[in-house]
Amino acid sequence: MDLATQSILTRDEMESRRLMAAQDLQMGVSQSKVARKYGVSRTTASRWHRALSGNGVEALRKRRAPGRPSRLSKDQLQGVAEVYQAGPRAAGFDSDRWTTQRFAEAIFAKFAVRYDPDHVGRIMHRLGLRERRRVIERQADVTLPAPSAEVTPELIRHSA
Repeated sequence: MDLATQSILTRDEMESRRLMAAQDLQMGVSQSKVARKYGVSRTTASRWHRALSGNGVEALRKRRAPGRPSRLSKDQLQGVAEVYQAGPRAAGFDSDRWTTQRFAEAIFAKFAVRYDPDHVGRIMHRLGLRERRRVIERQADVTLPAPSAEVTPELIRHSA
């Protein structure tokens, strides 16, 4: 199975790739060949080989993702989405537009959990509550008029 063509793998797919590489390494396939086969650097293949030699196959199994656990439970995150859907006016603001600052204040008022406005933007995006600003701006762009008969692609291409 050649996984070198895939660019973004899930944690399960990465674990599967490491375990398949471990089988190859245990059968005597060189680290360079393993690196090429699975689309990783030789340094990564060497790291896998060291882990396999030191602690066995279990060393290549996936572990819990690092990072601080969320301060909001799954139910509370659902509540965050409901607060967003209800709108800023329902949360006590005098405008119909959410800002990350306002949304952070609404989360604090309802759940007593304080988030930085920058992080609230990430939460909103992760929950699918808003699109990235550039996408919204592109949709708002005015479409250009069709070129007139006097301007041909050849003239445009060679005029610069």
